[in-house]
Amino acid sequence: MTLESSQLNELHWLMEMLHNIDVGLVVLDKDYKVQIFNGFMENHSGYLPREVKGKVLFDLFDEIPQEWFKRKAESVFLLKNKAFTIWEQRPYLFKFNSYRPITGSANYMYQNTTFIPLLSTTGEVSHLCLLVYDMTDNAMHKMSLEAANEELGVLSQTDGLTGLFNRTHWENCLQTEYKRWTRSQNPSSLVMLDIDHFKAVNDNHGHMVGDEVIRHISALIRSHVRETDTSGRYGGEEFTILLADTSAENAFVFAERLRKEVEAAVVKYNDIELNYTISLGVAEVDSSIKNYEAWIESADAALYHAKENGRNKVSIYKSD
Repeated sequence: MTLESSQLNELHWLMEMLHNIDVGLVVLDKDYKVQIFNGFMENHSGYLPREVKGKVLFDLFDEIPQEWFKRKAESVFLLKNKAFTIWEQRPYLFKFNSYRPITGSANYMYQNTTFIPLLSTTGEVSHLCLLVYDMTDNAMHKMSLEAANEELGVLSQTDGLTGLFNRTHWENCLQTEYKRWTRSQNPSSLVMLDIDHFKAVNDNHGHMVGDEVIRHISALIRSHVRETDTSGRYGGEEFTILLADTSAENAFVFAERLRKEVEAAVVKYNDIELNYTISLGVAEVDSSIKNYEAWIESADAALYHAKENGRNKVSIYKSD
C-alpha cells in the first residue's frame, strides 16, 4: 500500500469515526455557516448534512440565542481558547428531544457544549468546532437526587400525622422570630391550642377516631393561617400557631374564629360522627418575656386559664 493510499484510508477512518461518535459535532466558519454536521446531529435534528451545509446556524436552529452565541464564539475566534457551556447554566444549545430509555421523562436533551477554535495553515482561527454532549442521564439523576433531598428536608421538619411542622422545627422558627422581635419590636403573637377532653375521644371511640380528629383540626389550622405564619404540633393534641406582625387583640380574633369553626364542625369516621371543641391561649411577646421558652410558657399559661375556666374559650396572657 502506497503512502498516499495509507493516508487516504486514515482520513476515511477518521471521518467515519467523527460521523458515528455519540457526540454532536458541528463546524462553523466565521459567518456561522455550517461546514460539517455529523451523524449525532443528523439523528437528533432530522437534518441531513447536505441540507445544512453552507447555511447559517441561526436559520436552522432558532432556539439558539444569537447575541449570546456570537459573544461566546467571538471570544474563541479572538483569543484562540476553548469555551464551554454546562447544562446547569443553560440546559441546551440545540433543543433536541431526549431518547434515553432511562430518562425518557425528560422534556429535552440536556447538553454540555465545548467551543473549539480551528486554526488554518497560517495560524489564524478560521473555523469553530462545536462538540455537543448528551448530559440527560446526569441531569435527571442530579435533579432527582436534589428533589429527594428536598423532600427529605421537608419530611424532617414535618409531623407525619398532621402535615404541620414538628416541634423541633417550629421551636427554631419561634426562636428566630423572638430574635427578630428584639430588633424590630414589631408585635408578634403565639397561639397555643388544645383539644378539649381528647382522652375521652380515644377512650370512647378508639385511637383511629382520635387521629381523625387531630387531622381535622390540623386541616382547619392550615386553612386559616397565612403564608407568613408558622403552625406546628406541640405534642399529642396540642398545637401552636406563630402569628408574625400580629398583636394579641388580632390574634384573639384569629383564635376565636378558629374556635367557632371547630365548634360547628362534625368529624366523620366510618359510621361515627362527633363534635369536639378546643381551648386556646394567646401570648404577645413583650419586654417581660426574656426568651422564646418564656414565650411558650406564657401562651401555655393562657391556654391553662382557658381550660380552667370552662374550656372552649380563648384566653389572652397578661404579663402582670
